[in-house]
Amino acid sequence: MIKKIVTDPLFLSQKSIEATQADVFLAQDLRDTLASHRKHCVGMAANMIGVSKRVIIIQMAFFDLVMFNPVVTQKSGLYQTQESCLSLSGSRVTERYEEITVRFYDEKWLPKTLTLTGLEAQICQHELDHLEGILI
Repeated sequence: MIKKIVTDPLFLSQKSIEATQADVFLAQDLRDTLASHRKHCVGMAANMIGVSKRVIIIQMAFFDLVMFNPVVTQKSGLYQTQESCLSLSGSRVTERYEEITVRFYDEKWLPKTLTLTGLEAQICQHELDHLEGILI
């Protein structure tokens, strides 16, 4: 279901709590909402649709990937970039890593590990910041 985008900085700056298998339904809500904003959005965290759970979705080359309880386990290649956010107006300078390795659960609640580079790594880091209540 397409959900309304939360723009309240007080809500968005709260740290999200761990997701459970009971939260798997969030995958479809994130997919639908991201699809409805596809022209100007490449990723989303659950708190952006009003749910303070550790769930994100990122646009990959040919599909959208949902991650439950994602954690960065490795990172390399620090650089500065400018980003904008669907929940906030304007853009800001931030630091990102060129390559990250992320451990997470997929929609079948199977543990996965994935290495991301370039734009996909940047999108993932932006959404991970949302889970920590970090607004760029």
